[in-house]
Amino acid sequence: MKQITKVALAATAFAASTLTASADVLKFAHVYETSHPLHAAALAAAEQFAAATEGRHSIEVFPASALGKETALNEGLGLGTVDIIYTGAGFAGTIYGPASMTDFPFTLRNIKHWEAYYDSDLFKDVAEGYTDASGGNQIASVSYYGSRHVTANKPVLTPEDMKDLKIRVPNAPAYVLFPKAIGANPTPMAFAEVYLALQQGVVDAQENPLPTIQAKKFHEVQSNINLTGHIANSIFTVVSGITMSKLSDADKEALDAALDATADQSTAAILEAEANLVAWFREQGITVNEVDRAPFIAAVAPALTAGDLPFSDDLYNGLQAIPDAK
Repeated sequence: MKQITKVALAATAFAASTLTASADVLKFAHVYETSHPLHAAALAAAEQFAAATEGRHSIEVFPASALGKETALNEGLGLGTVDIIYTGAGFAGTIYGPASMTDFPFTLRNIKHWEAYYDSDLFKDVAEGYTDASGGNQIASVSYYGSRHVTANKPVLTPEDMKDLKIRVPNAPAYVLFPKAIGANPTPMAFAEVYLALQQGVVDAQENPLPTIQAKKFHEVQSNINLTGHIANSIFTVVSGITMSKLSDADKEALDAALDATADQSTAAILEAEANLVAWFREQGITVNEVDRAPFIAAVAPALTAGDLPFSDDLYNGLQAIPDAK
């Protein structure tokens, strides 16, 4: 899975120790904490890249929004203030709409379908469209971030259970579509505000992958985790076109090899966490509900071909025609 098995780079003590005075230091910025699997894989990639280029290049990481939030980081690629970033598919879609398609609910069937799409010629075309629209920035890799599930203080087993539920979602069309299609009340809100809003009853529910629910301690203020799996999130590693133009062919290959060698690390860590966290949440006294997704899929389906989305029906149908990876 060469296309999808790439992860962005981060600085390490090893990388720093191999630098010469003339070394080129690239800036890699992202919004995730240092404990996140994406960051751990990035550290490993940085080691490999520094070694492969014999100290000609290194990458210094700026995690946890140290250089700005995601919108600012995307802008920084074009300004030359950052070289490499992580960004969600939804954010990439603000630059080139079709890039956001897999962040819409139930566009992907499962992790095998996710793998197959990101290894496909269809995605290659989308990535090229993004490069053109962004002025040369390149989607170097795609990592799995996790499947999003609804948490609430009650079971959510059917679309009817979400009717009039006030649910926090990120402020992007892909996330608003799901609750709107099934009669809930989507409430866009900054991520940092979610815990307190749940605690104080400002919103009734939220949705995120299991590792995020654990890391942000949403289970402390929500009694039920409902395994709706309505979105399989993807994180793009984007390299500035300005940066790529400065690298030799050999160093581009070294960068590509480092990304390829470490991307499975973060994806595998997320998949392992998802597999283990159901039991962990239950041990904490949280009710974790298995959900029949079919009624939710049926309720959302008409909205995915409504003609007012940032991707065409042809692209969506092409995605659905891709068989799951073996």
